[in-house]
Amino acid sequence: MYQKVTLDNGVHILTEDVPHVRSVAVGYWVDVGSRDENPEINGISHFIEHLMFKGTEKRTAKDIAEALDAVGGQLNAFTTKEYTCYYARVLDEHFDLAVDLLSDMLFSSKFAAHDIERERNVIIEEIKMYEDAPDELVHDIFAGSLWQGHALGRPIIGTSEVIARLSRDDIVNFYNTHYKPGKIVVAVAGNIRHEEVVKKLRPIFESREGSVQSREMTSPAPSCEVTCRNKDTEQVHLCVGTPGLSLDHEKIYVFQVINTVLGGGLSSRLFQEIREKRGLVYSVYSYHTSYHDTGLFCIYAGLSRHNVDEVLELIFKQVEDIQKNGVKEEELQRAKDQLKGNLYLSLENVSTRMSRLGKSQLYLGKVVPPEEIVARVNMVTADEVQELAGKMLKPEYFSLAAIGPWQGCSCLEKFRNRNGKTGG
Repeated sequence: MYQKVTLDNGVHILTEDVPHVRSVAVGYWVDVGSRDENPEINGISHFIEHLMFKGTEKRTAKDIAEALDAVGGQLNAFTTKEYTCYYARVLDEHFDLAVDLLSDMLFSSKFAAHDIERERNVIIEEIKMYEDAPDELVHDIFAGSLWQGHALGRPIIGTSEVIARLSRDDIVNFYNTHYKPGKIVVAVAGNIRHEEVVKKLRPIFESREGSVQSREMTSPAPSCEVTCRNKDTEQVHLCVGTPGLSLDHEKIYVFQVINTVLGGGLSSRLFQEIREKRGLVYSVYSYHTSYHDTGLFCIYAGLSRHNVDEVLELIFKQVEDIQKNGVKEEELQRAKDQLKGNLYLSLENVSTRMSRLGKSQLYLGKVVPPEEIVARVNMVTADEVQELAGKMLKPEYFSLAAIGPWQGCSCLEKFRNRNGKTGG
């Protein structure tokens, strides 16, 4: 069971006591990400995340790096399209240290000019490294193909051109605008007590002031595009997919079952049909990502150029089979059991429990108990799966992105002709 308190300034504090462990995970979640950026500052949220580790009024970057290392703890952060998270995991006896460090970083980072210049170069190198990883880069290209011109279609990390011209004023103004109490969620899970956590956190957060403007959300209008980037690689890296569902959609668990059946594991249709039976790929899988007002469903495959035609046909064959013939009862039950097992196994990790608290508060305003999630998954019927697949996975909704030596792959041309579009 979790507990929650909301301070007068809007900061949410959520805790979950896990008494049988010796550790505690603490996460400071800020409701800001690349979706809140315009093209001129794309990547600034991720830039700020980096700068939080570069020194505060009382700690140098080295001090920050050594603080938790010295007690065997972990300190990290990540930026997404809709939120940024700074988190630590330590032994329960070092909870106060983790809170003091995260709070110092969040509220007292200096954003010194020399640190900005140094980290600017680090991020540009990170972008270059990303460009050299086509199996990762293709997912950003796919999102950009699906949601052209929308913030959700732009990369979280930004581009070298934008990062190179961001000024300290840009960074400080963005921080002051978005790092407000009403956009902060503190999530704590592990061997802790709710009252003790609140007692520690309240004086740190309750004095913070600043009004929050609600996020101006314009839902992306999906495009049906083919975007192929020629690159001298051994494989073609391929993404094909459609818009999905938001996390609070009434059919979200039906879609999770569809994703699991299609490409959610070693027993999935795509893995069995394309890799195990035919040996056409090493990696093939699907995933579904939810945002506040929409979602993204994607199928990925890494394969040789001469296999692209056949693999794409097999992918669409499996999609169409679910639409026309639905799923068998044993297949449906296996998907449900897989989702249930994944959920309960993940809860054996305090960091995952902490993440559930933070993300659930940001997206739902509450934490859905695991038992309720399992119950809702168990309620999914074969008819619901077939109906939603027929509605969401129509060929005219699909976009495609590819990186690699793709010229001459006739099925890519068929895909273009099928949708009446051309890509760059």
